[in-house]
Amino acid sequence: MRQYRFLALLVTLVHCTLTRAFSSFPSSTPHRRISIQRFADSKSSFLERFSLSSKTPSTEKDETFVSTSQLQSTTKAPSSPSPYVQFAQTYPFANNILIATTKTAAADFLAQVVIAQTPVAELDLQRSFLFCLFGALYLGGFQYLYQVQIFKKIFDVDRFTQQTWQEKLQDKEGLQALVAQTALDLTVLTLIYLPAFYIFKASVFSGSSVPAEWVASGIDTYQTNFVKDETDLIRVWLPADLVCFSVPLYLRLPVRHIVSFVWTAYLSFARGGH
Repeated sequence: MRQYRFLALLVTLVHCTLTRAFSSFPSSTPHRRISIQRFADSKSSFLERFSLSSKTPSTEKDETFVSTSQLQSTTKAPSSPSPYVQFAQTYPFANNILIATTKTAAADFLAQVVIAQTPVAELDLQRSFLFCLFGALYLGGFQYLYQVQIFKKIFDVDRFTQQTWQEKLQDKEGLQALVAQTALDLTVLTLIYLPAFYIFKASVFSGSSVPAEWVASGIDTYQTNFVKDETDLIRVWLPADLVCFSVPLYLRLPVRHIVSFVWTAYLSFARGGH
């Protein structure tokens, strides 16, 4: 491109020089001088058009590139979340019930088939129904209400969970709230979770249709197994709660479901049978 411009400039200078040279000759007539001048002017205008046209392709290319990139940026649609993510965001309570029920049923299936090595054709369906029912009502419903809704009103969970681990270790008020949440959850597990599990178990296995008998049988079993159950519960849930109540809120229940899956498989193996 620079070579063409230099050539055009050189030709222009040559024509201007020739024009002046011819105009200085005494033998040149006015008519001839006018013709030569018109010829030089026409050449100059032609060279100017040539110079402008040589710039046009790159300019048009740049404009085309800019307009194309702008069009792509404006027409690029944001990626929409998956149907499950939309469902989880719109119905978090129902989503938690679904996860808890599926998790509890899978944990019981694992305990029966893998740990106890029971053939699939000989599965204890009453036991499976017990864990599905308990997972939906207690783990999915009650646990969501008190750990997400009630804990958010009692404790300042948002500020503490959004900090880095170094900041959390230096936050005395946050650590006190963490200990309080852990103590409260262990209390709920001891006084509500374990009795509720044995009452649910009595409602499925006792063969009685009287709720009072379910409660009496469940409380009796709870008292009989209290020392062993409470020891195992603290060993598992004390460190698990310290982690669950420290991570961001959107990770609280997923982390808890992972620990709960292992715990439920153990509970099914140890206490789930007839």
